Amino acid sequence: MPRILLIDDDEHLAAPLASYFSRFDFALDSASHPSEGLAKLSQGGYDAAILDVMLPEMDGFALCREIRRTSDIPIVMLTARGEVMDRVVGLELGADDYLPKPFEPRELVARLQTILRRHHRAAAAQGGAAPASRREFEGLSIDLDKREVLRQGERVDLTGTEFELLALLASEPGKVFGRDDILNRLRGHEAELYSRAVDIVISRLRRKLEPLDCIKTLRNAGYALAVGKSGAA
Repeated sequence: MPRILLIDDDEHLAAPLASYFSRFDFALDSASHPSEGLAKLSQGGYDAAILDVMLPEMDGFALCREIRRTSDIPIVMLTARGEVMDRVVGLELGADDYLPKPFEPRELVARLQTILRRHHRAAAAQGGAAPASRREFEGLSIDLDKREVLRQGERVDLTGTEFELLALLASEPGKVFGRDDILNRLRGHEAELYSRAVDIVISRLRRKLEPLDCIKTLRNAGYALAVGKSGAA
């Protein structure tokens, strides 16, 4: 049963949400303060985290940044206002998804299921369900089983969404993937298309892969991985 940590100071949200989550075999734990949430996350055992933006001690953006210093756990941000800038900031800091308040619990469950399904597929591959798969390019190595990326021999820490997007581009080097195609492939279910989210993740990837310049933008078309292969394992 996946364990989810909710960090939200709304005392009326945690109990009913935990009850609803149990219908989908999710175990929901909660923390009302960021310090409490960070302490729980440090103990391990959680599969994903849900962060509210409006929190005491520090806001959800600062909390997301703090979590990303040591963990690539999937993060869903809850934004009370649902403003585009809140979504942009959260995604730039490394969140995997967002959901404006008020929200339908079923949609939150669906987004968590999609995120966790990707991680479960990777775990199954590591457990022997699929052979090792490494994609080698000039200056760039992507291990799909270990979910590890090396840039000029140095490991690059990527969030789950960043890794999935890079793996998608690397699956067919040179192919142009449109924003809508990328969103549909990564989410795995019908959801509000938010093209700006793709641009943000691409921007983060480019920064982390510097000095490599391997992700190309084709105006009004999408993105492609443009780097020469150096061999395959």
